[in-house]
Amino acid sequence: MERSITVACVQAEPVVLDLDGTLDKLERLAAEAAGNGAELVVFPETFVAVYPSSRWATAFAGESSEAARETFALIARSSVAVGAPSERRLAAVAQELGIWLVTGVNEIEARRPGTIYNALLYHSPAGELALHHRKLMPTNHERLVWGVGDGRGLDAVDTGFARVGGLICWENYMPLARAAVYESGVEIYVASTADDGPEWQATLVHIARESRAYVVSPCVYQRASSYPDDFPLRDLLDGDDLLGAGGSAILSPDGSYLAEPVYGEETTLYAELDPTALLGARQRFDPVGHYSRPDILRLSIHADGPAATVRRS
Repeated sequence: MERSITVACVQAEPVVLDLDGTLDKLERLAAEAAGNGAELVVFPETFVAVYPSSRWATAFAGESSEAARETFALIARSSVAVGAPSERRLAAVAQELGIWLVTGVNEIEARRPGTIYNALLYHSPAGELALHHRKLMPTNHERLVWGVGDGRGLDAVDTGFARVGGLICWENYMPLARAAVYESGVEIYVASTADDGPEWQATLVHIARESRAYVVSPCVYQRASSYPDDFPLRDLLDGDDLLGAGGSAILSPDGSYLAEPVYGEETTLYAELDPTALLGARQRFDPVGHYSRPDILRLSIHADGPAATVRRS
């Protein structure tokens, strides 16, 4: 890590299923964060343009209804395709504001739009897509919505001030996936998520202490009342208005909080990250340096496929 920087961890609702409206909101929030001195601005899991809540995503199981098919089509139509105007708009935001922008999106491939992926897109101040990670394995009800990712994004990108990378939600429970990111030299670890449970905070503390990296975790905040009136599965939204409570946080490499988790509201968390604290935390433990045993344990990453294996000799 070359120098101290300010990071912004955004906890906000999208304009649900509205691609342009969500990008408008992202532009406003990113500009506000940049105005407050942030050089790295991170948005939650599938902020663009909806996280598929378990409240309604289970409707995709079995013989899906017409309402389920309409909903899937709406998610696809509000998704981002790399190279398309929506992705280039994210690039323009990063370039115009002079920031590194990390955005959780529903992603499709322009030529083959039938499969949706959960992706993190890292855009540089030069307007380049510097890192593209797809969630390796959708969790529980998410398997009804997203395809599986591959190993191409198990990396960290050199931003000029630090190496930044990370994983999405429960793939953070995959030890080999974490090890792959650690091997890439990560110094600021992005852990975007929809998990608003208290147990998730224990996970963040563990990742910070294990990676000896700063951890930035933007969490999904979402209310049923924010869905459009004509949402095809609206009848499944009855009950508690809160679909995702948040819990975004920023942690130091020793596992302590630089910005405590916030629940039940939109907010942007800020923290200044100091390279001295990062290096000091690695004096006693460096998971891919002096505390690793490459003579015994070796990680092999298949970048073009979903598998990562440990080879033993």
